[in-house]
Amino acid sequence: MQIAAAQLMQAEHLLSLATQSGAAVAEVYQASARSQPAFFEANRLKQLESSESLGTALRLWCQGRPGLAVAYGDFEPAQLVEKAVALAQLNASEPIELAAAARATFPTLGATVPVEVLVEQGRSAIANLRDQYPEILCSAELECETATTLLLNSRGLHCTTADISLSAWLGAEWVRGENFLGIYEDEEARDRLAVPDLAAAIAQRLDWAKTNVSAPTGRIPVIFTRKAAGLLWSAIEAATNGKRLVEQASPWSDSLGQRLLDPALTLRQVPDFGPYSCPIDDEGTPTQAFDLIRAGEFVQPYCDRVTGRQLQQASTGNGFRPSLDRYPTPSLINLCVEPGTGDLYSLIGSLDRALLVDQVLGGGPDLSGDFSVNVDLGYCIERGAVVGRVKDTMLAGNVYTALADEVVLAGDRAWQGSYYTPAVLVNGLSVTTQS
Repeated sequence: MQIAAAQLMQAEHLLSLATQSGAAVAEVYQASARSQPAFFEANRLKQLESSESLGTALRLWCQGRPGLAVAYGDFEPAQLVEKAVALAQLNASEPIELAAAARATFPTLGATVPVEVLVEQGRSAIANLRDQYPEILCSAELECETATTLLLNSRGLHCTTADISLSAWLGAEWVRGENFLGIYEDEEARDRLAVPDLAAAIAQRLDWAKTNVSAPTGRIPVIFTRKAAGLLWSAIEAATNGKRLVEQASPWSDSLGQRLLDPALTLRQVPDFGPYSCPIDDEGTPTQAFDLIRAGEFVQPYCDRVTGRQLQQASTGNGFRPSLDRYPTPSLINLCVEPGTGDLYSLIGSLDRALLVDQVLGGGPDLSGDFSVNVDLGYCIERGAVVGRVKDTMLAGNVYTALADEVVLAGDRAWQGSYYTPAVLVNGLSVTTQS
């Protein structure tokens, strides 16, 4: 997939205008996307859409002061340069952080799936679920998106990337009197979607939820399904962020090289694998595979160019823009949790009394690792089996404390957002209920 010639000429023109306007160096980042989502509502196809977007970010340094200006769609290059230069005058001086000269056009990742195929996948999944549970209402959204990026700077960097991503979201709502149940599954993929697997997961949870039971309470074992395990890994992601270490905001700011978690835990970044794979970050630095946690030991933070300089190390290729109008900041890609053995059902079968958590409501852990959330979808485990759904239940504790205790990981993994994770069994969390 090629960047349009007009788009490239516009980016090169911006660089030329920026240097003519007094910028010592400049960078142009352009992102374009084209998508075709299909929406289902109340068991029926509701809407088909087609959308395109183009955004351009110009970053420059004038007299050591950075300025950033953004435009969407068509724009006047001279006005964008003028805005960036004016903003630079309002900022404090800071070191220039731009990648050195390099030229690379990376192959397109993924394959296009026609919208007709997505529609059929959605219809089939909904029909399958309603064959088993005719009273439920199903919604879905399936999408194929093509995204391209162009990164140029005045030092001679010229990189283009393109990827085609697929996404599916499937939901089922079941109302029985005053008893409302909502179950949702989603998937990000390249090349093909496993929508029948999403429907099968929802059917299993509908089966478990046929009966409401009292929640087990106290400090009991808790299993987080792959869908819910992100609550745990988000705390590790925050703690290993190089920027947090520089700011002394991470609880692990002075703990590099120490064993902090159960030795069963190894978490690594693998950037060339899965639906979020990418060859370079938004600063033009090649991404790389590395361990953050190895056998419970904190071995490597992740950083962008600025944070790497502050930590006196090279960038790990994790400088990404949260949005076009933001500067690059450290962000993880493809956090992979090394698996254990067995599967979710073997974890369930090993427990006499426990809670199975599949969906939560409320914010995630704070920087200290503390959290308190409502269990939106959870189940009671007794004598090695799921016996029913629990309601009005809360889960609280500290992620770091729980993961430093004995942790048991299942052996099967799946993508949940950008986490490639198995189900995980932890102790040391508190379960309370209003029932």
